[in-house]
Amino acid sequence: MKLLALAASSSSKSINKQLATYAASLVEGADVEILDINDYEMPLFSQDREDELGHPELAQRFFAKIGEVDGIIISFAEHNGSYTAAYKNLFDWTSRIDQKVFQNKPMVLLSTSPGPGGANTVLTAAKGSAPHFAGDVKASLSIPSFFDNFDMEAGKLRNEELKQALYEAVNKL
Repeated sequence: MKLLALAASSSSKSINKQLATYAASLVEGADVEILDINDYEMPLFSQDREDELGHPELAQRFFAKIGEVDGIIISFAEHNGSYTAAYKNLFDWTSRIDQKVFQNKPMVLLSTSPGPGGANTVLTAAKGSAPHFAGDVKASLSIPSFFDNFDMEAGKLRNEELKQALYEAVNKL
């Protein structure tokens, strides 16, 4: 199984990237590509920019990456209760190529934050919208209080209940 794992965050210290990477490692025998959305930075989407630029090559590459894999893991960072601007912009450009951005791929959607909410607000939005963009959401999980529940040195969850829930979620792919 070829998996694409990414954090919907542009932070170089993204805890969501750490979570997505760890989650992907729990899928036995998977060939995993960890994607960094910083490699797909484009001008802010607008109709005027689209008229000027068409479909940027980076958006086309991102869409192609999704097409090449058997499953997707995305861990969402939350900015003011919503998607990060970097992820939303990449998504908006890609959706102009084809509204079926996720190409009927099975997906596991995750989120985490330093606080007790675990970025659950954005995760709820992502779960609700993914099917409208041909995302086959198999499971979702919010990890609260990341620094209390994740061992940074070992690169894995230390909370056994969350670890088991994550294992079960990603193995639904």
